[in-house]
Amino acid sequence: MKDYIETDSPQETEQAGAYLADCLRAYRGDELWFVCLYGDLGAGKTAFVRGFAGALSPDSRVKSPTYTIVHEYRAGAVPVFHFDLYRLEDCADGLEEIGFDEYVSGGHCIVEWSEHLPALPADVITVHIRKTGESSRQIEMEY
Repeated sequence: MKDYIETDSPQETEQAGAYLADCLRAYRGDELWFVCLYGDLGAGKTAFVRGFAGALSPDSRVKSPTYTIVHEYRAGAVPVFHFDLYRLEDCADGLEEIGFDEYVSGGHCIVEWSEHLPALPADVITVHIRKTGESSRQIEMEY
């Protein structure tokens, strides 16, 4: 399934993230999801994650994990793991060190800069976020 959403503010980009979480609950149920985010710096990936994780893990404070690689949100029925691979120099070794495989098998994963991954799991969900103006975005989701 594919969806295209146009947003005009960070709040609307967050709503798009919540929308994807709701769609995945409806269409994929109890399976674990692996969401790959693509977009330039400042495209709104973290705002999207804020909505996605907020819908699945209420009352979680989502922030960019740039300096910690992963944030865990465990307030929902299934944990949400938010990765930012932008600064990970050797992705394969770095992921092994943090136990990436355990995260993938232990909850929903949403990954910023997923193009840095050496390999993708099967059946990934992709989200492309493109700037179309100062605060407007075009979001393409394939799930």
